[in-house]
Amino acid sequence: MSAATTIPASEALPKPTTRQTATAAMASLFGWGLDLFDLFILLYVAPVVGALFFPADKPMLSLAGAYASFAVTLLIRPLGSALFGSYADRLGRRRALMIAVVGVGVSTAAFGLLPTVGQIGWVATAIFLAFRLIQGIFVGGVVAASHTIGTESVPERWRGLMSGAVGGGGAAIGGLLASLVFYIVSLLAPGEAFASWGWRVMFFSGLLTSVVGLILFRNLEESPIFRQLQAEKAARRVGAPVVASPVRALFSAEHMRAFLVATLVSFGGGAAYYLTSGYLPTYLKLVNGVPNATASMILIGANVAAAIGACALGELSQHIGRRASFLLMGVVRLVAFPALFLAMAGTTDTTLLTLYVLLLSFIANASYGPLLIFLNEKFPTALRATGTGLTWNVGFALGGMLPTLVSLAVDGPSQIPMMLAIFTTAVTAIYLIGAFLTEETRGNLERI
Repeated sequence: MSAATTIPASEALPKPTTRQTATAAMASLFGWGLDLFDLFILLYVAPVVGALFFPADKPMLSLAGAYASFAVTLLIRPLGSALFGSYADRLGRRRALMIAVVGVGVSTAAFGLLPTVGQIGWVATAIFLAFRLIQGIFVGGVVAASHTIGTESVPERWRGLMSGAVGGGGAAIGGLLASLVFYIVSLLAPGEAFASWGWRVMFFSGLLTSVVGLILFRNLEESPIFRQLQAEKAARRVGAPVVASPVRALFSAEHMRAFLVATLVSFGGGAAYYLTSGYLPTYLKLVNGVPNATASMILIGANVAAAIGACALGELSQHIGRRASFLLMGVVRLVAFPALFLAMAGTTDTTLLTLYVLLLSFIANASYGPLLIFLNEKFPTALRATGTGLTWNVGFALGGMLPTLVSLAVDGPSQIPMMLAIFTTAVTAIYLIGAFLTEETRGNLERI
């Protein structure tokens, strides 16, 4: 693939209409949020799923099995990004997004129908893991499409905020919806009823994402930047040199360094997310002994704080730059993460515990608020969906394995806070290395 070129002023991109901009922004925000809702369901039922599909003598081993199944989904997501990202870069972000969102919703709902180990033996575990693989492929596809069409459609001034709104705000929407469903189902199926059938209802709610997604994307149009790319392709003469596939181009010498450095930052952001927001439901239950209904209300507040943090840093990056924002949050994380995890373990006051959770969620999500636009600016339009999708998913897949390692590294709940403090410090160091190695990318999106 030839080197990317910036679009000259004489060939300025067509200005998107207000309706197109708003529709694309909503599609990116809710497309990612709805799919994270499907993923978060497992985090909220992890202790129950662990006992039903990964039974073991020690409860922590069952919990580790549940988190390992979550990691399986994350590990297969890069394949989904390669498939759907290539499709989105060649044929359009809109179609890729619609197919992927419906696929995630249907595959999530299917978990509610699965028999348990107590019913059919260990075959149930194999089936459960197979469905996690299928779900992961579709989720990887959603990332490739939703993480590009929104930022490509909004004016330059708002791209930092858009990044935080989709990357962190979308995650917060998914977590908020999962918290609400968890709260409702916990009221309808308290105690043993939740372990008996309530967890199935949680998975069945995944069908809502398919329905809502189809409604949201009905009037979605392609971004002006992608339409410009298509126009350039159409203008080429027959017999022009064959252009490499987006996946092959991404791993060429021209783009390999950008991919590796961006993956370090993506891993640092994703690992922090899964070790904080992702692990909080388990932390509140096992370490603090918070009842399900109370925990769900705390987690709702945590998701609001997460959205505010991501949007705030995304907007800040529009003023001070993406690189400076990453460096700033890396320093904050080195101090805040260990301090907050250890402080949470030592408090029995619900109000104080809630405050700690809100701070933890704010900082963790703020640290990757500028990540989406940073990745978009790293890669030219012709391979942006593939590059962004793969970089995001590789980083978050590696980060998503860490909760499993935390569960395996401890002998009981009392060791969880210190282990999380150690892990979050280590991943923050990697995050800072990536930030130091990268160059500033702000304003670098309009490249064919």
